[in-house]
Amino acid sequence: MYIPKHTLIEDNSEIHGFMESNSFAILVTINGDKINATHLPVLLDKKDSVYGTLYCHISKANEQWKNISGEVLVIFPGAHHYISSSWYETGQSVPTWNYVSVHAYGEIEVTEDYEMKKKHLSELVKFYERNDSTYKTENLDKKYFDRQLNGIAAFKIRITKLEGKKKLSQNHPEERQKLVINELEKSGSEDARIIAELMRKNLQK
Repeated sequence: MYIPKHTLIEDNSEIHGFMESNSFAILVTINGDKINATHLPVLLDKKDSVYGTLYCHISKANEQWKNISGEVLVIFPGAHHYISSSWYETGQSVPTWNYVSVHAYGEIEVTEDYEMKKKHLSELVKFYERNDSTYKTENLDKKYFDRQLNGIAAFKIRITKLEGKKKLSQNHPEERQKLVINELEKSGSEDARIIAELMRKNLQK
């Protein structure tokens, strides 16, 4: 990922927090002579290595799990929004796009281990269910649950490289950044609100 110095996220804890908050990611792999990508929920184990380890799964009906080789990429997209030149104090400018994103590279291991797949799905449900939810995989009929487990391929990805980027108009004058924040807050969209909030925090540093 192209990351100018002023947009680089250097703190691993900040990157990890972003990954957990934006955990519906994109797994990109090379399968033979093909590049494949799947959108899927990803769990992060921060304690397993320096950069952490990712756990995810896909349906076996998805051919991506077969013949994976080499390094894989997991993309964590975040909030993003178009920035109009009409928001600036001058018309002699070009529009741009503000966004936050993390790229995680690593070595993938495909597993058919029953206990690992069972643990992964259980932890996945716990992560996404609300605290007051009564749903638990432990309450599922064993035969039914086993059929579901047999229908998925699970992955363990030990992260070898992390890239984090926050493009928040940092290369523009402070007054122009404030104009952008003001326009974003008028938008009403959730992504615009998040980008505006991140820009405000960045200005306060």
